[in-house]
Amino acid sequence: MNKKLVAALSGGAALVLALTGCGGDDEGNKKLDDWSKKVCDQMQPQVKKIQDANHSIAGVQTEEDSKKVQQTDSAAFQANADAYKALATSVENAGAPPVKDGETSQKNAVKALNDLSGAYIGLKKRIDGLDTGDKAKFGEGLKAIGGDIGKLSGQSDEALKKLQSGDVGKAMAKQPGCQKISASATPSKK
Repeated sequence: MNKKLVAALSGGAALVLALTGCGGDDEGNKKLDDWSKKVCDQMQPQVKKIQDANHSIAGVQTEEDSKKVQQTDSAAFQANADAYKALATSVENAGAPPVKDGETSQKNAVKALNDLSGAYIGLKKRIDGLDTGDKAKFGEGLKAIGGDIGKLSGQSDEALKKLQSGDVGKAMAKQPGCQKISASATPSKK
């Protein structure tokens, strides 16, 4: 009953992974490296919270007790909201990356992360409001929430990709806090 939700959450985790960049280049830009360190040092614990929350949702995907699913998902949505808010604060506090259009990229990324945080608060309210006494209605509610998570990831992906593009992505990829983030920690669609 919860598989679509888990699949959609995998997309949300991919957004966070998009912040990490994927290349490694030894070109030195001290200011950019310093900026990347500020962001990446704060990123790892928040990404772990998001991954743990998504794993808890994956863990109840075959659960028959609607109340337990509701409680688990609600707690996970709150954890995700808090983590995305903390990521937004980290990117904001780091200032604009010292690259062309860095301020715009930073503002867009902060907005995308804050939007995700707010959206997860909205999802928490929705899951809390579902009727656990009616399995069919509860299942439909979960399905709708899963669809909305999928839309969220598409809307926020672009700003995050822009933040980690080019030299910023290369600098972030060199930081230990960003290197530890693994895509394999996202829930699978079994």
